[in-house]
Amino acid sequence: MPLRPGPITAGFEHYFGIPASLDMEPYLYIEDEGVVEAATGTIEDSAMRRYGGGGYWRAGDIAPGFDFLQVTPVLFDRAAGYLEQRTAAGDGRPFFLYLPLPSPHTPWMPLPEFKGASGAGIYGDFVAQVDAGVGRLLDALDSLDLASNTLVVFTSDNGAHWIEADIEQTGHRANGALRGQKADIHEGGHRVPFLARWPGRIPAGTVRGELAGLVDVFRTVTAILDVEPGAGVAEDSVDLGAVLRGEDAPPPRTSLIHHSSRGMFAIRSHDMDGPEPSRKWKLIEGLGSGGFTEPRQLAPEPGGATGQLYELVTDPAERNDIYLDRPDIVERLTAELEAIRGEDSQPLAQQD
Repeated sequence: MPLRPGPITAGFEHYFGIPASLDMEPYLYIEDEGVVEAATGTIEDSAMRRYGGGGYWRAGDIAPGFDFLQVTPVLFDRAAGYLEQRTAAGDGRPFFLYLPLPSPHTPWMPLPEFKGASGAGIYGDFVAQVDAGVGRLLDALDSLDLASNTLVVFTSDNGAHWIEADIEQTGHRANGALRGQKADIHEGGHRVPFLARWPGRIPAGTVRGELAGLVDVFRTVTAILDVEPGAGVAEDSVDLGAVLRGEDAPPPRTSLIHHSSRGMFAIRSHDMDGPEPSRKWKLIEGLGSGGFTEPRQLAPEPGGATGQLYELVTDPAERNDIYLDRPDIVERLTAELEAIRGEDSQPLAQQD
């Protein structure tokens, strides 16, 4: 029986990968709409590395030939092989290769040759392995003469799950100086690197400060392909093409919505032409992290702030909450958030 719905029913011509995160069972590979090898065995759970485990995963069914350690290498092999196939076909058809890696998500399991490579513990070594894999694909694009006609985007869906004990043990700050971590509403949970390469189209070595979100990849790609999405499609996506090309153009967006794993919302707003140009505000609807970091959620004190407000140009680490000092900004951003979210929206369910 075909596995549906899935990537094929969503429009992909071919799929190879795992059913979910690498810490979620069943542990097996899927190709197109079928299981490569059935999960006829079982495996016990394992704790995180930081707690002495072999790398976090849940107990469950597993295919006999499935090896956690080899999943990331196998996916890079498949991606490199696909690039070679497209070149060998010689038909000039454009392609879209989406490679959502299971690393450096848990389980942290770098290959032996990367252990100690980073100086930042097992997690850092796993990141080094990912970097090497991405470098391999960039080299393949170069050697196959595909680079000049290929846009490469490398980014992450959230910040690192990196607690204070990890910083103390390794001396490494996976989220830099930003506050918080994965799942949190603060910048450490949401502000991630966004790297793009397109020789001859994107100026090398440039850094841009415009506001952008992963939702914008959709409109950016459709604009490159000169395809207009239908009505109601990707309403929250904007074209980043001018930014990537280094053009002096108005910013494609001035606001962006965040939410934490427990459903706490925030809005980022960049004042470009207002009374305080170049200010970057962030309003959070609630107190606490809204995610993994304690305190996750706090009740407001009598007469106290019910949310958080930060100005991210001067305070990117979100240390100085000015919610009570700037009621004008709180009121304006609250109204904007409510207008974007819509009156009929429902709060997200809380998750752990």
